[in-house]
Amino acid sequence: MQFRDLQKQYEVLKDQIDAQINDVVTSAHFISGPQVKELESQLAEYVGVKHCITCANGTDALTLALMAWGIGEGAAVFVPDFTFFSSGECPAYEGATPVFVDVDPDTFNMDPAKLEEAILKVQNDGKLIPKVVVAVDLFGLPADYDKIIPICEKYDLLLLEDGAQGFGGSIRGKMACSFGDISTTSFFPAKPLGCYGDGGAIFTDNDEWAAYLRSICVHGKSGNDKYNNIRLGMNSRLDTIQAAVLIPKFKAFAEYELDDVNKAAAWYTDKLNDSGLKLPVIADGFVSSWAQYTVQLPEGADRAKIQEFMKSQGIPTMVYYAKPMHKQGAFEGTYSCEADCPVTDGLCNKVLSLPMHPYLTEELVDEVVNNLVKAINL
Repeated sequence: MQFRDLQKQYEVLKDQIDAQINDVVTSAHFISGPQVKELESQLAEYVGVKHCITCANGTDALTLALMAWGIGEGAAVFVPDFTFFSSGECPAYEGATPVFVDVDPDTFNMDPAKLEEAILKVQNDGKLIPKVVVAVDLFGLPADYDKIIPICEKYDLLLLEDGAQGFGGSIRGKMACSFGDISTTSFFPAKPLGCYGDGGAIFTDNDEWAAYLRSICVHGKSGNDKYNNIRLGMNSRLDTIQAAVLIPKFKAFAEYELDDVNKAAAWYTDKLNDSGLKLPVIADGFVSSWAQYTVQLPEGADRAKIQEFMKSQGIPTMVYYAKPMHKQGAFEGTYSCEADCPVTDGLCNKVLSLPMHPYLTEELVDEVVNNLVKAINL
């Protein structure tokens, strides 16, 4: 059994993907080919924003957004404590200070009440200037923007939506990657919409930021003149072959994969309802793209033994994430490590992610569920 079955997906989409790759190889237009612009146009329309700027990966997308805003030394950037490292790494790399915020135990996403507490604490400390909130759409579920956006407006903070795992999610029909002043996503192969390597994208309605982002993605070039560099930038472009792979994959994602992955999640939820596990919560009006299906094990359960048993049955499981952001070694001895995040501390000890993808059958879900229940009761 595959944790995320990319082989099965390729079998289904092989003809379309192969044809797209062949077109790129035949044309030899490997960098900034027409497929890149075609993909950007499709993604912008789907998300519902004016501009989509593709780049080399999701981490670069976050960095580029912060560069566009001039975020650096002395700035406080609020980041959920329960997330992948790049959400906090990118602000720190730009010289800003990540301030880690505890999360909601039901959704795994940033707790708005804890966000406001963290903002007030930074203001009272007087060492940093609050500048940006990085709201992560963890495991495919959009963050609670109904509450986060008013907080950003109240304290005059920019909102950066880290939709690396959230592409395809929505709140009452408004799509993930449209909630931030700038939003980003990742096309890492295991993401809800993934390419066959690294890739990322940035979304915004702001014309000035979009032009700046397109410039700094290619060494700070001026418009179409790549040899007139008007600012310092970086080399962060989505390869044409990756764009070509994403075009048929995006079509499948929009037409049926998003529906099918939600069907698989519903099977898990129904079949695990009486298992004693704490299951992910999707609030009314929210849709997840289910980058992960993550359960919380009962108190006292031995996660390592459960994973070992599942592996012995040919069922892969993963732990996202085993260590809070504020306890990462890179932040040791800094302001960032002073965060008080008890919910995150608890989650890191008991979360377990199960196989999840649009090509799961109900029979495979039954196999996972039956063995997981057996493992818990051993």
